[in-house]
Amino acid sequence: MGKVVMYSSVSVDGFVADENDQPGPLFDWLSSGDVPLDESGELKVSQTSYDYTRRYWDEIGVTIVGRHVFDMTDGWDGKPPGGIDHVVVVTHRPEPEGWDPEAPFHFVDGVEAAVAKAQELAGDRMVEVAAGDVGGQALAAGLVDEVRMDVVPVVFGSGKRYFGSVHAQHLLEDPDVVIQGNRVLHLRYRVRR
Repeated sequence: MGKVVMYSSVSVDGFVADENDQPGPLFDWLSSGDVPLDESGELKVSQTSYDYTRRYWDEIGVTIVGRHVFDMTDGWDGKPPGGIDHVVVVTHRPEPEGWDPEAPFHFVDGVEAAVAKAQELAGDRMVEVAAGDVGGQALAAGLVDEVRMDVVPVVFGSGKRYFGSVHAQHLLEDPDVVIQGNRVLHLRYRVRR
């Protein structure tokens, strides 16, 4: 089975969005360079960020998100973002009315069931868990192997926390990746077991 990785861009003070669910400048690094990150050409990063991020994105087979993110993005119109094969949505509610049953989205109740379904779908590829409440729940349940964050030089002061509502201590190994891009610091930590 592939690794389970918790990931997002994050402010220096640990937020993935402000109190109004807006990312503000957290994704500015995705347009601060001159190397296209995907086929759309809309995302352009520094060569350093491209070398790190493109390799990571190519390893992802399944992304796990919460229903809140799914609803905010309108389910990406039924097409998983970034070329990912499947999206697993953690929710207590059924899929939206009129949802295309052929879309590669899977609605499950609970983070443990989401990780199990994602690993089944991903095979040997990586499972990405969106940071925030769902990511924090997966970390607290001992289901996360790695924490990756793209730290952006901004302080929000308040908002949606990277680790969600995790209240217990979790030890991470020393960072095994520290890469400075343009307006971003890419970090990777293995979760200590």
